[in-house]
Amino acid sequence: MSTSANRLINRPILASIDTGAFRHNLNRIRELAPESKIWSVIKAKSYGHSLEGALAGLGSTDGFALLDIADAQWLRDHGWQGRILLLEGLFHTNELDLADDLRCDLVVHTENQVQWLESYQNKSGHRFGIFLKLNSGMNRLGLRPAEYRTAFHRLHAAGYRMHHMTHFANADQVDRSPSVGEQLECFEASTEGLQAPSSLANSAAILWHRNALGDWIRPGIMLYGVSPTGSFADIVRSDLQAVMQLRSEIIDIQEIKKGDHVGYGGRYEAPEDMRIGIIACGYADGYPRHAEDGTPVWIEAAGADGGEVICPIAGQVSMDMLTVDLRHAPQATVGSIVELWGKEIPVDDVAQMSGTIGYELICALAPRVPVEIK
Repeated sequence: MSTSANRLINRPILASIDTGAFRHNLNRIRELAPESKIWSVIKAKSYGHSLEGALAGLGSTDGFALLDIADAQWLRDHGWQGRILLLEGLFHTNELDLADDLRCDLVVHTENQVQWLESYQNKSGHRFGIFLKLNSGMNRLGLRPAEYRTAFHRLHAAGYRMHHMTHFANADQVDRSPSVGEQLECFEASTEGLQAPSSLANSAAILWHRNALGDWIRPGIMLYGVSPTGSFADIVRSDLQAVMQLRSEIIDIQEIKKGDHVGYGGRYEAPEDMRIGIIACGYADGYPRHAEDGTPVWIEAAGADGGEVICPIAGQVSMDMLTVDLRHAPQATVGSIVELWGKEIPVDDVAQMSGTIGYELICALAPRVPVEIK
């Protein structure tokens, strides 16, 4: 069912969310880390895939991890009874009662949050699960090692259910400091003797650092079939499936002559007489404006033998349209189906041709694009 089922749709662009691919990827993560529980990270509206899609496809997860307490409220309103982790904890003390009502677990990363929880008198009898975050070298969020042990003892004494947590800065890279090994060493020293479950691994660590998983892992980008490194080649053997497919259609074809220019700024010059396909997708839909000539687009049943072909972008992406070179697609016509990214064109490949990473593209899908949950 489409989340936009009640909206009049006249443009052919559509983002499809494959709940079967979600389930496949979650099962694959369980195979990689069979002894760990899973926080499925669904921040930023499930990396642009919608909370509806995540709940439909990831319902067998051990818990959902997110940022916005409004999203936690949405999950509860739609029947989720499992655990919910607020990844940046609370931003203001006035959120404590709502977080308590929603039975959330909290990341605690700053002295202010420690103080709020020490003085909080809840009425429900529920005691927050606390994931105390250590800054082990990333220098983003987290308590310094010198502060960590004291904060742990304070919250433990207040009756909270304690867990240890840190985040790796370079699990997707080698020869970068701090390394996973350096951060793990800091973590182990800082938590020595403090008995509590741990949460360590993000997607990259799950894939490439099995010695640094912890009792709870936090897969994000890999749940969506996208590479933590930004290169699809790095996960091609990992048996992950793309969850989002962004599709549209050719809405016009231009016959141009050798030397003609295409699009704003005339960036592309025709090397010979040729056909240019105009596709209903542009940067206002979330497609990257900086996609270079040569960025791949898949076109269904457009080859000389009727099979699918890959055609390159030719010309600057505009607000509502992009243009492709149809020389390899003799059977392409107005109405031919195209895939901008998904099963045939990894979003990482589009991102690399656009000077960014797949994370940004899937998160930047525009609200005007209809979303279909399959």
